[in-house]
Amino acid sequence: MSYISGLGKTESCIFCDKPSEDEDKKNLILHRGKKAFVIMNLFPYNNGHLMVAPYKHTGDFLELDDDEMLEIMQLTQLAIRVLRKTMNPAGFNTGFNIGKAAGAGIDAHLHFHIVPRWVGDTNFMPVVGEMKVISEHIEVTYANLLECFRREAE
Repeated sequence: MSYISGLGKTESCIFCDKPSEDEDKKNLILHRGKKAFVIMNLFPYNNGHLMVAPYKHTGDFLELDDDEMLEIMQLTQLAIRVLRKTMNPAGFNTGFNIGKAAGAGIDAHLHFHIVPRWVGDTNFMPVVGEMKVISEHIEVTYANLLECFRREAE
């Protein structure tokens, strides 16, 4: 799998680098707030897997101030609303993986996962075939989500 083999990994921080660029489509950034932003996961656990990350570079949850924590949760609500309208999932897995031991792929910069789920969506492919079946190309998903984010964020 690309993520495990290191394809796409860099020494710099993607959660710092991507929002500093002016290429939201290329970087899969769907929405920018004042303290945090919403980005698609390039290596999704499921179709529509989004992340909300603060602009502040920290891997320590206790270093987030009240405004950053509030905006992360507000953007999480916005993301869930958009995913419900565009993809109609049956549920969500959400949360932080803080530290390598907890499963954080990028432990130096906090990011809140929002993973849409459907009944029966898990299968054996990631374990047996080292692949994940995604039902829609990431660029198509990006376009659909972006349109809804623009409407919902107004």
